[in-house]
Amino acid sequence: MNNVKDDKYYLNKIICDLKFVVDRTSGMTIKEIEENALLIDSIMFRIIQIAENTNKLTEKFKITHKEVPWIAIKGMRNRIVHDYGMVNLDIIYDTLTNGIPQMYEKLIKIQ
Repeated sequence: MNNVKDDKYYLNKIICDLKFVVDRTSGMTIKEIEENALLIDSIMFRIIQIAENTNKLTEKFKITHKEVPWIAIKGMRNRIVHDYGMVNLDIIYDTLTNGIPQMYEKLIKIQ
């Protein structure tokens, strides 16, 4: 069994979380998401996990793949964690409809 936790390992975890979010929110309106508290919690958790796992990627990997907005990912995590009760759903929805699908497509090509 391979227990090596390298860039590939963390990249796969990130892709898995991105896919989870894309699969469950694709085509949904902001109103549909807003009405589903369990989905919102799940999305927030996955975004936090994505950011935590990007922190575990090596600097070399991040420099090699500058097309991925690493700093913005960390910033979104910080907003969710530190302002959870006041996170603007419009910003989250924009991330769901634009940022996450684009990031998913970029990262599966890197994989």
